[in-house]
Amino acid sequence: MAETVLTSADLVAPLFVAEGLSAPHPISSLPGQFQHTVDSLLNEVGLHLTNGVNAFMLFGVPLTKDDQGSGAWDPNGITQVALRELKAHFGHDVVLMADLCLDEYTSHGHCGVLTAQGTVDNDATIALYAQVAIAQAQAGANVVAPSGMMDGQVLAIRQGLDSAGFDDTAILAYSAKYASAFYGPFREAVQVKIADGGDRRAYQQDYRNRREGLREALADIEQGADMVMVKPAMSYLDVLSDIAANVDVPVSAYHVSGEYAMIKAAGERGWIDAPRVALEQLTSVKRAGANFILTYFANEIAEGLKR
Repeated sequence: MAETVLTSADLVAPLFVAEGLSAPHPISSLPGQFQHTVDSLLNEVGLHLTNGVNAFMLFGVPLTKDDQGSGAWDPNGITQVALRELKAHFGHDVVLMADLCLDEYTSHGHCGVLTAQGTVDNDATIALYAQVAIAQAQAGANVVAPSGMMDGQVLAIRQGLDSAGFDDTAILAYSAKYASAFYGPFREAVQVKIADGGDRRAYQQDYRNRREGLREALADIEQGADMVMVKPAMSYLDVLSDIAANVDVPVSAYHVSGEYAMIKAAGERGWIDAPRVALEQLTSVKRAGANFILTYFANEIAEGLKR
């Protein structure tokens, strides 16, 4: 008689692929997660498929970075290389989502190019986002997922994709993305450090704000977003519920690295039953209104659901 039942079809697995590795490299603050080589990424996707998870969010970790983040739209950049290999190997058996941002590729760690004063240049950045989207679509991405929280990013990307003939490539907008303390392990995973001890509060949302999340989601939908996201998940279930009740597009939530790491750490100490806590949290995210959930628990939970 349960009102809400989580299934493997509700889950999207975030995966990391890095240049310059000869073997997968474990991420210390994300137990069980790796920076993958292209070959090990193919194996990892295959494991997920056996457990019923067929959607993946790809993050690239380049060897070199510059102030523009040019590796993000380079046809031979790591994300594009991985997308082509995944598409060639798995075809229509997988849904390939590509995180669309510059922070993994910029030497300063911000999500966009900087002005002479050291602040992010919004308009110059969204023009580059359009280039990134086209490169990802050409490489085989079914969904591009802008996460930089720049004003007007969805419209710029939609126009760029359409002009290049990729009108069927979907946009999953990180619409309600908060300037959160829960992202720490992710920064290790993608080797991002913001220059001069800076932060992203100038363009990510204030965690104290609720109504702003809905307003941002509605703006992204008006600009052409096909799906919207709330990030992080557990501390923002109210925002997720608000958005789900007020939009007519699919809504997702990202159960982020810090949320994953806390469960893993407490489980390793025997303080909690980590798999049960993870299942309870992810079910609550679906109950709050998410149509699908990005989570590092995807394969583990899906395997458990088969038993």
